[in-house]
Amino acid sequence: MSAARETARSPRMRAAGLALAAGALSWLFLAVALPGTGDGAGALYWIQTAAIWALAAALVSTLARLADADRRWGKAAALAAPLVFGATLLFLWEAVARGAQIPPVLLPPPSMIFERLVASPAILWADFQQTFLKSVLIGYALGCGSAFLAALVIDRSEFLQRGLLPVGNFVAALPIVGVAPIMVMWFGFDWPSKAAVVVVMVFFPMLVNTVEGLKAADRMQRDLMRTWAATPRQTLWRLRLPMAAPFIFNGLKIASTLALIGAIVAEFFGTPTVGMGFRISTEVGRMNVDMVWAEIAVAAVAGSAFYGVASLAERWVTFWHPSQRL
Repeated sequence: MSAARETARSPRMRAAGLALAAGALSWLFLAVALPGTGDGAGALYWIQTAAIWALAAALVSTLARLADADRRWGKAAALAAPLVFGATLLFLWEAVARGAQIPPVLLPPPSMIFERLVASPAILWADFQQTFLKSVLIGYALGCGSAFLAALVIDRSEFLQRGLLPVGNFVAALPIVGVAPIMVMWFGFDWPSKAAVVVVMVFFPMLVNTVEGLKAADRMQRDLMRTWAATPRQTLWRLRLPMAAPFIFNGLKIASTLALIGAIVAEFFGTPTVGMGFRISTEVGRMNVDMVWAEIAVAAVAGSAFYGVASLAERWVTFWHPSQRL
């Protein structure tokens, strides 16, 4: 027991030491080296940058091993590893952008983007409401909901399975830059046209995944339900839909990323003077690249959170599935 504790304690001590070393060196770098890059960075600057990167890489590797080996601190280590990795990428971005004196119009440092985020909350919130809370969520709900209902109908018809699904695969391959202007002409410049683009983007991935999921129950399982005198509706709700749940959630997760992309791109082709896509296209023309990156940051956080909600819902609903036991 004592040997096992010592084995588990060693990665923890190593992770703590690496965290302290990386934190101290990063603080020294940010306080002394980074402010002095006005006339260009010297060799010491890049040596410190490389040293911090090496310490952070070692810390992430140690946290990854700790997540697998330590029951008590494993979950915390699994959460800390990607956070440290992300913070390291932001640090390198800042260091390279300032040390190499890259023009902000080409690549603004994260500190400049953060300043824009802090300075423009009202504009960013209005754009978020227009794009995400209206176009994305409404289009996502309509597209995924109608695809799920269509899959239930297609599942009962051999004609639709052989006729509609190939057409669906063809429509799913249509470029969004061709669909978006048509939807703007049909539904106007406000959010309904963007929601319509989102519906087109998410409908067929959700449809295909749901149809395939409804085939997941094998013949023996369906025969067993018939021996229990289960009706087709009971078989659907008690067997086939639970077996299809991983496929359905796979479609929901794919659609969560496509929905935001579709709404933003659709706003390039006509929108009121608000929205993430409108702001990106407008500010690029004005060379306000920090605002463009601020909108990208908001979109990335919103998209990641949306995907995370779908993943959490999948874990809650399909806790029984082998993929959720890892």
